[in-house]
Amino acid sequence: MRFGIVRGISYGLFGAPGEFVPQARALGANLVRAYVYWGQVEPEPGRYTWDAVDALLAQLDDDTQVWLTVCSSSLWATRQATDFLPPSPALDLGAYGEFVRRLVGHCGGRVAYWQCDNEPSNTGLLWAGTAEEYVAQLAVMYAAVKEVDPAAEVVLGGCGYDVLTSPEGSAARRFFDQVAGSARFDLFDVHLYGEASRVPGYIAQARQIMEAHGYLKPIVVGEYGAPIPFEFPEVEAAMYAALAEAFAAAPATQSTAELREREAQETPERRAMTALYDRMAELPPKLQMFLVGCPPELEAKRHRINCRQLVMANVLAMAEGVRLTAYWNLGPEVPEPVDPRQMMHLMFGKLALLDYERRTLGVRHPAADTFTLMTAELEGLQSVVPLDVERESVRAFRIERAGRPPSAVLWDERDMFDGEDEPAVEVALPVEDGVVRVAVGITPVFVDLSAGMFRRVASGSGAGNEGREKP
Repeated sequence: MRFGIVRGISYGLFGAPGEFVPQARALGANLVRAYVYWGQVEPEPGRYTWDAVDALLAQLDDDTQVWLTVCSSSLWATRQATDFLPPSPALDLGAYGEFVRRLVGHCGGRVAYWQCDNEPSNTGLLWAGTAEEYVAQLAVMYAAVKEVDPAAEVVLGGCGYDVLTSPEGSAARRFFDQVAGSARFDLFDVHLYGEASRVPGYIAQARQIMEAHGYLKPIVVGEYGAPIPFEFPEVEAAMYAALAEAFAAAPATQSTAELREREAQETPERRAMTALYDRMAELPPKLQMFLVGCPPELEAKRHRINCRQLVMANVLAMAEGVRLTAYWNLGPEVPEPVDPRQMMHLMFGKLALLDYERRTLGVRHPAADTFTLMTAELEGLQSVVPLDVERESVRAFRIERAGRPPSAVLWDERDMFDGEDEPAVEVALPVEDGVVRVAVGITPVFVDLSAGMFRRVASGSGAGNEGREKP
């Protein structure tokens, strides 16, 4: 099992490429995912700069795998000139193939997974091209990677929230279905944002997409994280006006220069987010908790939800046969203060495991402690199998680990926001010397099945009161 963490979407792009692999390893990660951009590596035709790539490679140890998402953004080589987002089709696929060969060769077999861009169905933001153009570009990457490093695996651009939550026949679903039906790849990447209970259904959708085209490839989870605002239906109405205004005048590109210029401007997005912050006290608590400066009790509750769903998402994915996950994300893109008046910060900003202390990623959020506890409990994982218990609402799984006693993990499936205020329920688990009765609430509990010992791993250390549930 590979437990990974995503560094972010701009390693070394907005500043010097800093240290992050040791911090991810200290949390228990044995895989890191990072982004590189065509223009970042080849700023001019035939001239290569390896600063960011070498900074990443220099941090690796023998036990850490690397997943690189390669974005085809370029100021000279692609149809839409930008050094950041969105990437667009190469003007010359031969030049793109040579860039990929040089990049893979420079990494010398130290990158296990290569991904062609990210969530291409999220057009206009993460891909500025058609499905056919993405398939053509992926075919070139696949051939280039296999030519230079046959052992490496190529990952299909992520199947994201836009695909998994949209109705049949939507633009995102049609786009991704076309890609999945024609692309050459080794691993299918699905992104599991939102409430953890939906994970099995999302993975089933991914398999259905592949089976509809007559094949079935291994599924990996390149991104996951929760909570996000859209998993709470009552939040949508409060966010709608802000979203509409924020994206009404969205720019065609988000180059590094354009983003720096907009930092000093009162953009429609910033005005919309400022209006949201100005009426924070009137907003539903389920939306308030995503805003910086929300009441401390809501901040603590969001941390607890984050911790619980981190564990749940992994266990549920592993029970469906997934053997690689990468949490979104490790920390802010840069050490400088971040303006929270951005839609992306509202959606994902508080999911970071770490924060900066001066210029070092050294401040741990509660979910960082949970990630560490979870990876320690699941070290040596061999299998995750559902267990039947007497309460239908309790999710229970038996975990087999190499060289260690079997364990179980349990939680009571409840409303993520209000469920912690309900009392725990008791269930019986068989152990080697009899039966142990375990009080289970919304927080996952690991139980050692050989001794009947259990300990809470997703309580959100430092995040505040655990409500009325007791171990």
